[in-house]
Amino acid sequence: MVGAGWGLQFLQAGLLHHAFGGYVAVLQDDRGWNKTELSVAAALQQMESAILGPLLGWIMDRFGPQGVIRFGVLMLGGGFMLLSQIDSLLGFYGAFIIIALGSSMCGFFPINVALINWFERSRARALSSLSLGFAMGGLFVTVVGWSLVEFGWRTTAFASGVTALVLGTPLAMVMRRRPEDIGETVDGVPHPPASVAAVEPSASATRDFTAREALRTPAFWLLALGHGFALFVVGAVNVHAIAHMKEALGFTVSGAAFVITLVMVFQIAGVMIGWAIGDRYDKRLIAAACMLMHGTGLLSLTYATATPWLIAFAALHGTGWGLRGPFMHALRADYFGRSAIGMILGLSFMIIVIGQVGGPLIAGVMADVTGTYRAGFTVLALLACLGSMFFVLAKRPVPPLRSEP
Repeated sequence: MVGAGWGLQFLQAGLLHHAFGGYVAVLQDDRGWNKTELSVAAALQQMESAILGPLLGWIMDRFGPQGVIRFGVLMLGGGFMLLSQIDSLLGFYGAFIIIALGSSMCGFFPINVALINWFERSRARALSSLSLGFAMGGLFVTVVGWSLVEFGWRTTAFASGVTALVLGTPLAMVMRRRPEDIGETVDGVPHPPASVAAVEPSASATRDFTAREALRTPAFWLLALGHGFALFVVGAVNVHAIAHMKEALGFTVSGAAFVITLVMVFQIAGVMIGWAIGDRYDKRLIAAACMLMHGTGLLSLTYATATPWLIAFAALHGTGWGLRGPFMHALRADYFGRSAIGMILGLSFMIIVIGQVGGPLIAGVMADVTGTYRAGFTVLALLACLGSMFFVLAKRPVPPLRSEP
């Protein structure tokens, strides 16, 4: 399960999430679309995730994530093929909506739900291993950047669609709903004897949160806001960092893609740190520190005048992203349990979308108005630093009591 999820995350990171900035830079030159128009595509992707989040969460809680993931791979591959044929801005938006739907259905959200159902004691380690695929997929962005320059965006998009279908379909077939469905146990740990379970009152005195109960806790809202504020930076970097380095620093698309690859190297390092410490220390305080790393890293990119500034950006942003990312869903599963985790995560996306949509749009609009990314990136960096307080305040809620028989 972890291996299949790793592979799916690798494909999405390399072909879409980290590569989208390369498409933005190339399409600006080829089609003459401005930064705001191209940022709308990224906003559409995130808005779609927020709108469908609760529905996908309900479907996965009721029927399991495996069917959702398999259908998502088909949509992702087909969307890329459609993208290779478009000739208008509306056509670009339409193709990207299909890509976004596929990405949502076979991406971070459903794969995390699947793995949360398989792990408890080693949950942070499992989710960090999953995120390692996303981070390592970023190393592939140099290949996509090279292909965009050498073969053009149409050929690159079509090849990306074929790759997603050929490699993603067998990986999606591995996914299963729950370990109990195939005779396994959570974490692979044998169930305790009935006599032992009977004398452990803590196991029967409390239960998992329902989605409605989770919504009534401050922790739900604080975790969602903290996650959303982190994505102000992540979204802006994914969409605009390559264009910023191309315009302000004189980089080629391939050269800027190499810097993004360096971010991914440090992201891998952050994931490995999280793999080692995630189940030992307080995840929310680690996440708060990572928010400061996001903000400081983006400021380093914004005001970079030499290579050491770009290395600092890659180190701070990449390490913070890799360390924090897997903890977002692990924290929610730790706080609220796994019974309704799909719906809880889906509802969270309706708040997280603030950062997912706002990051690229704020950067793009302010760049069109001022002529540079400096003002927009500075605002987003300060918002990320402010967001660290949400994690500091997000204390674990008291579990609900089990009803008496």
